[in-house]
Amino acid sequence: MSQNNRVLIRGGGDLASGVALRLHRAGIRVLITELAHPLAVRRAVSFAEAVFDGAHEVEGVKSKLIEADQLSAWDEADVIPVLIDPNADILSSFVFPVVVDARLTKQTPSPFSTQIPLHIGLGPGFSAGSNCHAVIETRRSHTLGRVIWGGAPQPDSGQPEGDMRRVLRAPNDGKVVNKTEIGNHVEEGQTILEIHSANNRPLTIVHSPFSGVLRGLIRDGMTVTKSLKIGDVDPRGDVSACYMVSDKALAIGGGVLEAILSKAEIRERIYF
Repeated sequence: MSQNNRVLIRGGGDLASGVALRLHRAGIRVLITELAHPLAVRRAVSFAEAVFDGAHEVEGVKSKLIEADQLSAWDEADVIPVLIDPNADILSSFVFPVVVDARLTKQTPSPFSTQIPLHIGLGPGFSAGSNCHAVIETRRSHTLGRVIWGGAPQPDSGQPEGDMRRVLRAPNDGKVVNKTEIGNHVEEGQTILEIHSANNRPLTIVHSPFSGVLRGLIRDGMTVTKSLKIGDVDPRGDVSACYMVSDKALAIGGGVLEAILSKAEIRERIYF
C-alpha cells in the first residue's frame, strides 16, 4: 500500500464539512469519502454535494469529485477531493495517518481490516480505547468539541437541539419533490416539500412548523424512508446562516484538529 499524508474524513455532511474546512485552513490535506447518494440536509455547507454536481464550494473552499485512481496524483492543493467510497475501500490502497469517522451514524462502527495510526470518531457509538483512539463530543454542552481519550461521549438524546419542530422528518417512505429552496423565507403552514409514495398511494405534504428561513432541505428527487431528517427551518430568519458552517461544526472541527496536533508522530506525517 502507498503512503498518503492526507486525513481521511468519512462523510461529507455539514458537521463533517466543518471538520474538513477547519483542517484544510490549518494546512492539512484531506480526502472526503461519501455515499453514492448522500442524504445531507444542510446542503449549502456540505461538501457531499460534489457527488451530485461534480464540485461544490463551502465558504470559499472548493471540493471536486474524483476517482480513486486520481488520488495519488492529486495536486490541486486548494481543492478538497471527494470520493464515492461508502466502505472506505481506499484503505486497501493507501495508508492514511488519520481517519476521522464523521458520518454521525450514532452506532458502533465496523472494525477496519487494517491498522489506523489515529482513528477519531465523532459522537455516540464511539468509545476511545475500544473502537477508536479518540472521540470528539458532538452534543451541545460545556463539553462540545472536547477530545475524549478514554471512554464514550454523552449518549444520543434522540431529540434535536432547540425547538424540536425545526427539524423536518419524513412522515413516510417515498420520493421527495421540493416546493421551495434553501435560503428562502417560509411562513407557518407553507408547503416545503411533497413525498410521493409508491403503489399510487396519496402524496404527503410537509409544511413549515413556523415562520423562518429554510436552512436545510434534502435534495430534490431523493428517495427517503420514514423518520429520516429531510429539512431544517430556522426561526431566526438569518439567510446568511444558511451558507455558513455552524459554530457546532467548527467546535467539533477544532476538537479533531487538537487530537491530531497533540500527537507528534502524526504531525510529522501530515505536514511533510
